[in-house]
Amino acid sequence: MGNYSKWYHPYTINEKYSERVAYFSMEFGIHQALKIYSGGLGYLAGSHMRSAYELRQNMIGIGILWRHGYYDQVRNDDQFMAVQFQKKYYSFLEDTGIMVQVNIHNNPVWVKALVLPADTFGTVPMYFLTTDIPENDYLSRTITHRLYDPELPTRIAQSIVLGIGGTKVVETLGGAAIYHMNEAHALPMVFHLFDKYRDVHEVKKRLVFTTHTPEKAGNEEHDVDLLAKMSFFGTLPVEEARQISGVYGPSLNYTLTALRLSKVANGVSKLHGEVSREMWHGNEGICEIKSITNSQNISYWQNSKLRQLLEANDDEGLLRYKAEMKKPLFELVADQTGKLFRIDVLTIVWARRFAAYKRADLLLYDLHRFFELINHSEQPVQVIWAGKPYPFDYGAISIFNKLIEISHQKNNVAVLAGYELDLSAKLKQGADIWLNTPRRPREASGTSGMTAAMNGAINFSVQDGWIPEFGRHGQNSFLFPIVDTTLPDYEQDKVDYTNMMQILETEIIPTYYHDRKRWVNIMKQSMQDVVAYFGSERMADEYYQLMYQNGK
Repeated sequence: MGNYSKWYHPYTINEKYSERVAYFSMEFGIHQALKIYSGGLGYLAGSHMRSAYELRQNMIGIGILWRHGYYDQVRNDDQFMAVQFQKKYYSFLEDTGIMVQVNIHNNPVWVKALVLPADTFGTVPMYFLTTDIPENDYLSRTITHRLYDPELPTRIAQSIVLGIGGTKVVETLGGAAIYHMNEAHALPMVFHLFDKYRDVHEVKKRLVFTTHTPEKAGNEEHDVDLLAKMSFFGTLPVEEARQISGVYGPSLNYTLTALRLSKVANGVSKLHGEVSREMWHGNEGICEIKSITNSQNISYWQNSKLRQLLEANDDEGLLRYKAEMKKPLFELVADQTGKLFRIDVLTIVWARRFAAYKRADLLLYDLHRFFELINHSEQPVQVIWAGKPYPFDYGAISIFNKLIEISHQKNNVAVLAGYELDLSAKLKQGADIWLNTPRRPREASGTSGMTAAMNGAINFSVQDGWIPEFGRHGQNSFLFPIVDTTLPDYEQDKVDYTNMMQILETEIIPTYYHDRKRWVNIMKQSMQDVVAYFGSERMADEYYQLMYQNGK
């Protein structure tokens, strides 16, 4: 058990960051070996935990130990995507000896806490909760099997384990001054805290909340009677839960309730902060919504040799080494697809979570024109797609498989499976252009372009999420002109596609092949600008100043 059965850090706390903070997230992307994340939310939380460690902050992370992870993205015999739920084992997690009990559907369930010690991967101490232990019945053991389980009662149970179980673990460790909900999955925590203090103001002064969703439909909302039946409100009577959350209709919105019971909240980019304030404006009793732009951990993500060449202002060395950085990615392309990519060819990568609004297939809007673009003998182009659809989103999986089918027709198009931290890093190091095509303003932040820029890939992006704070067309990136978002989706797609192809054909491809000086200048400016503001050290500092200390 050792030191981690109490609130403990193996370093001297920096007095700038002395408040005790417990950071709750449904997923964390910490290391390739720890498969408890699905995508951007987890990558962001992982970088935050690394930077909090580097800054010696008085913080711990609280998450769930998913027995089967999110899922393993593998291939069927016909090369199309398959979903595998494989049991995971981790020798580097330690037993804290802490067990707490929660009620789920009026049934007592034991929750065990394991710890990831701070020095294992360079994070703050992280506590992972599991119900998959002999003390529980079979159904209770399955609660922590799959991240974002498709069954609604299971997802509600997962929120109870994270919110109430996690808070009880924090109390066992000695308690925290601030509870930070990264998204509203841990919402049952607020009802537990109210039951403990019996005063809404006492709850609010301890609670901060980060929202990541830029549209109302994406915010979880469930029937109050179902939540009550599932014991979502802990020991509180349903009428009391309604009263403190200001909910008098049939359903409870997680985000709105979190906004009403937090002292302060934040969106994850300046644009997303504006969208969130506008979206929730007019709802009674909500807290202030600030903006803290997401960022990523530089020491984890950036190739150190590339950074040295940038600091030495060695243009030739940068271009030469960037070409070398493609080799591990292209070896993976050869291994998975049997195709040999060339390091001297412009390589465009689209890689992130597969969701409809991200428009993975925008490049294929006009297939004939796409083939013309990549078949140019004097200015060839290689394209790689990767990313994980939700395992039960059959529409997204069919788009992924459509891309695989099209890739079979061309030697310079590849679709890679197994999109996790390691593959993500290889893609960012191997890309020349990092393509980002969400429908504006539906990308709250998006951080993959930050880590791509750290590794010499140039962003080519819709002006959404973090990009408006970073992008300067032709100087540190290439940007889609802003489209009229009142147009129907199919018209927005047509306009964005036309603009994208024009910029590719008249700016990006000619610059890569005929103006290497300009290319390397854009690459260098991009690397300098992303490191200057979009490293998670800045973000971890801002959370303390703007949220936890809140003006103290």
